[in-house]
Parts: sequence; structure tokens; C-alpha cells
Amino acid sequence: MFLSVFDMFKIGVGPSSSHTMGPMVAGARFLDTLRRSPFTAQRLRVRLHGSLAFTGKGHATDRASILGLAGFTPEAYDRDTADAALAANARDGRLCPPGLSPMGFDPETDLVFDYGPPLSGHANGMVISALDGQGDVLFQETYYSIGGGFVRTQSELEAVDDAARDAPSPVPFPFRTADEMLSMAQASGLSIAQMKRRNELRFCDAQELEAGIAKIWATMRDCIERGLTAEGELPGGLRVKRRAKAIHESLRADWGRNLTPPHQINDWISAYAMAVNEENAAGGQVVTAPTNGAAGVIPAVIRYWLDHVPQASSSQIPDFLLTAAAVGGLIKTNASISGAECGCQAEVGSAAAMAAAGMAAVLGGTPTQIENAAEIALEHHLGMTCDPVKGLVQVPCIERNGLGAIKAISAASLALRGDGTHFVPLDSAIETMRQTGRDMHEHYKETSLGGLAVNVPNC
Repeated sequence: MFLSVFDMFKIGVGPSSSHTMGPMVAGARFLDTLRRSPFTAQRLRVRLHGSLAFTGKGHATDRASILGLAGFTPEAYDRDTADAALAANARDGRLCPPGLSPMGFDPETDLVFDYGPPLSGHANGMVISALDGQGDVLFQETYYSIGGGFVRTQSELEAVDDAARDAPSPVPFPFRTADEMLSMAQASGLSIAQMKRRNELRFCDAQELEAGIAKIWATMRDCIERGLTAEGELPGGLRVKRRAKAIHESLRADWGRNLTPPHQINDWISAYAMAVNEENAAGGQVVTAPTNGAAGVIPAVIRYWLDHVPQASSSQIPDFLLTAAAVGGLIKTNASISGAECGCQAEVGSAAAMAAAGMAAVLGGTPTQIENAAEIALEHHLGMTCDPVKGLVQVPCIERNGLGAIKAISAASLALRGDGTHFVPLDSAIETMRQTGRDMHEHYKETSLGGLAVNVPNC
């Protein structure tokens, strides 16, 4: 299955790609089905299961579910318009999506958080129903938000079988593993970014590709800037204060002093990452990289490289992002990028591996050094749980992105000090992450039923 750079990096809205963007996408897809249906629905109903239920309110899943069924999509999201739609729904008990007749929807009764066993397909499941005037179901669909803003129906999940996986690939370099990626790079003499670019050009022209990548980076860059200038408390009730601005201002005040300790560069990296994740926690526009919860790692590493590494050039950003997307696609295909499925190792761990690969690429690394950088970063996130306090994407998520970015840069640097040979292959680290996620107790997979979520007072 080919995963584009635009699959791995989506422009969307915080605080969660799986819990906010996913349900919004599912709602939009359900509306499209209704528009093609011969029936006229009178009422809509949503039932949230698994992690969508347990941490849904902290992740704004309730808000996203309503907005999705009102016709909103992540890529065209406008906060003021969305707030007006939610206020109208609370007042009138109706939703008025474009191209459909108004339908009843009372959030108190039509939005159900089901805390029972999760649905069979994935930890993030939701069932959307269209009802007639008597309350009978006209149409119903089960959706799974599988991480990074990706949404699959029950039938779509079931269709991803061995036959589909083995179907001929439409791209010239159809690597499904890191080993295949390295073999194809050696045989072709191309870099990972060059192979990924040729794959992308099967679906768009060069101008479209470059413009799309430029938009991804511009959105990341603007998100950092907003986060470095904003202050105040984040929403949700924990009363977490934004810190990126104050840290950045303190660092700028120290800039150029002869006695500044070298380790202070870590604070710059953390400030960039925290700026993004504070924006995400506030419901701002971010880029899934590969998820919202891990959205700060890759932008922080790129910003560090541009601002603090001599000879860095923005012209290399496409190579960074294409290389990162190639590694992210391997992880998503063979394991997961979903915290609800595999814990935070699948989110910040995946982001760190992607960032390490991108960093190694723009610093002149060979394909084997790049693969080594990704492996080091992922290996040293293995076992990391997803245990957000109060179900909010704030503690420990915001700081964790800063540490993930620092690990990514260290991993790239270590890999470039060697010749590419290493003991643990990236494929082994990815498979270990998958197995660890499978064995991890559900309390530590974005349910807020264990770990920091129960050991830190949050009221």
C-alpha cells in the first residue's frame, strides 16, 4: 500500500489526529453517504467506543463528532465558524450540513460515550447512525480512527488482506520494509528522498509536489511562530500554562553570551517543539507528523537545523520531509502510529524516527546511515506508554515532544559518526514496537486509566 508524503503530513486541527481529526473525517464521510442515499434522515446518533470514549472529552472528540456531522472538515476548519455551529446546535438541537435537510441531534442523548469493551477492529471505534422520524435506523456505519487522521470503515479494514497487500504496486520503488528500501537504494544509486520523490510523481506533477511540500513546511513554521508568541493557560481544566514563549525569550536574552553552556541548545529545541504542541493543545492548526500528539518533533528538528546548523538551507526541506515520510510509511505499514493501539512509542517514537532520518538525510547521510538514525531513535522510545492526565494532550505530551526532538537529533548525529553498520535493523525495531504495543495493557494506551493519568492529581 503506497502512503504519500501527504498521507503522513496532513494539515489539520488539534488536539488529536485520531480523536479530533478522525471523528470529523468520519462524520464528513457519513454525510457523503447520506447525500447518495434515497432515504431522508430525521436524526443522527453517534456512539464512541474504546479510547474515543475514555479520553474523548479531553481530546475534543465530542466537539469534533458534532462538527463532522455539521459538514466541517479538518483541512478547511475555521474556529469562529465552528464555534457558531456548536452554539446553534446547543440552542436548536439540530444539525444543518450542506446538501442535506436539517437533522435532529441532541448532544446529551445522541452522543454516547460507551465505556464498555472496545469494538473489534481498533481501539478507536465509533458508530454513526441515521434515524427516521420514529427512531428506527435507516443507515449505520462503523468507523475506526486508526491514527494520523486516517479513517477506515469496518469493511475497509477487513479488505486489507494478504491479497491486497501483494497486489502489484503502481510506484517504481514499492519498498514495504527498510531492508527493501536499502536494497532498492543500492541497486538504483538513488537516495531515499529521490526514490520517494519518484514514487510521488506517479500521482502528481513536480510542481504540485513541491507546492504541497512547501505548504506543509509553511504550516509547521507558522505554528511554531504562533506558539512562541502566545501565552496564558491551555483549555481543559488542568490550568497548564503555556511555557514556550517565556523559554524562548529567556534563550534569546542569553544569545551570544560567552559563558552560555553548550547543553542550552536542548532548550531551544524543546521550545520549538513545545510551541507546536501548545498550539495543538489549544485546538490550533497543526500538521500531523505523523500525528497531532507528536506534531512538534519534526518541525522542531527542522527549525533547529535551519537556525543553528551552519550551511543549512531551506532548499533541502523537501528531502527532509520525503525521507521522513518514507520511514513513517514503513512504521505505519508494519506496526502503528496510533497511541490508542501501541502507546506513545507509536506517536513520539515514530516522529523521532522520522525526524532522525530526515536530519541524517540533509546532513549528507547515506541510506544505511539514515536507516540507522531512524532505528536508534525508535529503539530508545520502545515501551513508552500513552497516559495523558485527564485525557488532555498536554501532560506529558507537550514536553515529551521536546525530548523526542532531542533524541532524534542525537540519533542522527550518532548514526553519522558510523559507517551505517549497526546491530539492530530498523525492521526489527518496528516489529518490536508492534509486539510491545500488542502486549501493552489497555490502561497505558490513551485511555487515561493508568500511569501518570491516575498518579497525578488533576483537579
